[in-house]
Amino acid sequence: MNPAERAELVRRDKRYVWHPYTPMGPYLESGKPLVIARAEGSRLLDVDGRTFLDGNSSWWTSLLGHNHPRLVAALGNQAAEFCHVAFAGITHEPAVALAEALSLRAPPGLSRVFYSDNGSTAVEAALKMCMQYFQQNGAPEKTTCLALEHAFHGETLGVTALGGVAAFSGPFRGLGSFVRHLPSPADDLERAVDALESELRQGASTTFALVLEPLVQGAGGMRFYDPAYLAKARELTTRYDVLLILDEVFTGFGRTGTFWAADAAGITPDVLCLAKGLSGGVLPFAATLTSERIFSGFLGDPSRAFHYGHTYCGNPLGARVALEVLRVYEDERVVERAQAKAARLAAAFQRFGRLPGVARVRSRGMCAALDLESEVGGGYLDRAGWRIYDLALERGAYVRPLGNVVYLAPALNIPDEDLDQLLEILDECLTLELT
Repeated sequence: MNPAERAELVRRDKRYVWHPYTPMGPYLESGKPLVIARAEGSRLLDVDGRTFLDGNSSWWTSLLGHNHPRLVAALGNQAAEFCHVAFAGITHEPAVALAEALSLRAPPGLSRVFYSDNGSTAVEAALKMCMQYFQQNGAPEKTTCLALEHAFHGETLGVTALGGVAAFSGPFRGLGSFVRHLPSPADDLERAVDALESELRQGASTTFALVLEPLVQGAGGMRFYDPAYLAKARELTTRYDVLLILDEVFTGFGRTGTFWAADAAGITPDVLCLAKGLSGGVLPFAATLTSERIFSGFLGDPSRAFHYGHTYCGNPLGARVALEVLRVYEDERVVERAQAKAARLAAAFQRFGRLPGVARVRSRGMCAALDLESEVGGGYLDRAGWRIYDLALERGAYVRPLGNVVYLAPALNIPDEDLDQLLEILDECLTLELT
């Protein structure tokens, strides 16, 4: 693509496209988007011939890198047979095989798989099935759920109400009447545990679920917390008969060092929500896993059925690719081999923490973050991290910040030399900006 063709494509983009999480006024006036021609491994290649290391695995989806050859082959093989059929009264091998494989790979006791098409709908399905379960199984008064401050669980209306990031959920606060927010263990573990116990002791009779991002509150600013909170949450929700929903859309598939973040606490939730890495960044695809207890609560009279679903739930392309994702993790020992990379990532961020202007650093598994000091108090709308973004882009790395939070969450199998280069670029940008 020559410069004139590129300019025309950007002109058309600005004329017709509405981009997500983008202030469109400034974008239309002076935005300079990357125009990607292809992607491979840990790199994005644009139409100008430049390459960029993908520092956040394209919104945390390409955990096996871009265009992993086995995933591309699985997609092509399935497409040659059939691309989509309805999933009501119909089944097919990819969806059945994947459900079986997920049940075997999940924390013990999660033996039923409900498909949807993205992280928001995976959590939305979880909310609906948990509330409906109690409605028709002797506890119709359970109509409230609990979530954490700084939480983010997606963008559909129900899960927007769960959100605790004002920049995302603020315009829709009227939707949140069924949600009560609790202190985050990322701020104070003891206070968070005490608040949860108090809330359940007083309000369990009207509460159907507790929804958590286990170990890392991602979009809320890469806020990490101790596995002890998960263990206590499991104990308390079991004691008070409140269902525990874990949103592992970001944390699952090895991102936090174990295959599931729940593994770090040795617990099984009542519901496990999956997307992003589930299909390796190839297709929109999601799953909500649950127990026989919840599943059996929908049996009997047809009116008790879970009347919910999306057109593309159980899509054979997504199911076939996701099944291959699980096989790649096993065959290539992805989580085990990522441990040395995670140590390298953590060590680099500890060094960054000694720079002036860096307030704090943290890391867990293949995710590390730092907070830049800010005169406006931080948060998603803070612009402090965007200078680092611009500097990194000039040097060949895509490092999109969360306000004043600069983080890396690359592919788990990023080659060591690419990881080293990514860290060197970030080091150079931070040093240039802060010293």
